[in-house]
Amino acid sequence: MALVSGMHHVSLLVADTARALGFYRDLLELPMSTARPGLPFPGAWLELGAQQIHLLELPNPDPVEGRPEHGGRDRHVALTVTDLDLIATRLDAAGIGFSLSRSGRRALFCRDPDGNAVELIEATQ
Repeated sequence: MALVSGMHHVSLLVADTARALGFYRDLLELPMSTARPGLPFPGAWLELGAQQIHLLELPNPDPVEGRPEHGGRDRHVALTVTDLDLIATRLDAAGIGFSLSRSGRRALFCRDPDGNAVELIEATQ
């Protein structure tokens, strides 16, 4: 039996919580959680099935510029989606660039407004 049994959440640093919510809550349709405690700084909790994404509005110690163009060559969070074509259409409409997975599978990589790499993988039936 493994000592670590799962992943509870991923935290992402953002410069502006409202702007980040425009991407995660509005574009990707992740619901906000009200069950989590308040933070001593701006941020938000987002539900992702049994897991969560925590948006933390804190100074970012990492460079935002100069990151690899393709998010697959950078640290990233990978999320499953039900309709990759719909996600691509939404990203296009929002002016958010993306690149398709270089493995040939149904996935794409984009960056949130703060430069965090996000992989979106179409779930197989």
